[in-house]
Amino acid sequence: MNKRNALKWIASSLGLTAAGTLLSACSEKKPGFAAIDITGAEYALNFALTDHNGRPRSLQDFAGKVVVLFFGYTQCPDVCPTSMLELVEVKKLLGKQGELVQALFVTVDPARDTPEVLKAYMENFDPSFLALYTTPDKLEVLAKDYKVYYKKVEGPTPTSYSVDHSAGSYVYDTQGKLRLYTRYGSGATLLAADIKLLLQ
Repeated sequence: MNKRNALKWIASSLGLTAAGTLLSACSEKKPGFAAIDITGAEYALNFALTDHNGRPRSLQDFAGKVVVLFFGYTQCPDVCPTSMLELVEVKKLLGKQGELVQALFVTVDPARDTPEVLKAYMENFDPSFLALYTTPDKLEVLAKDYKVYYKKVEGPTPTSYSVDHSAGSYVYDTQGKLRLYTRYGSGATLLAADIKLLLQ
């Protein structure tokens, strides 16, 4: 092989290597999440709420943790307690990594869910879980931003109403970026596996 042909061969090989690198970069597999991958969504990006201890909260407060955020209310008969118990199980399944999970419960019933009620409710499940609240008018704005539905359903007395509401959870990665939407009833095992992927 003469010098000119050798140079051509080297240049050609380098070009193929570069192209191969670009192609492999383009075809890198995304993590195989069980939940709905909503990475890059332009809604539900942050919040300004108060926790049950009276402290103002936003997503930035939980940097370094995977955040699972759920909208509900303490007098919910089934969906809310089931979802909270599922998160308790998720933490157990994750073992030591469970300490890197922050569960947040946003009440859609601020009239009855006082800070005291919210605190007692969270402690029934896990003392590290936090309940968040805001005023009814700000809740309405927040729910629209998070694409969350909630509606008061009148009961036999003025204080015995129920609240229909969306039942899924949003999951944020350790940098506070929205990544997943997990449907109600998906199960602790699948959610724990997704959180493990986010913690990698």
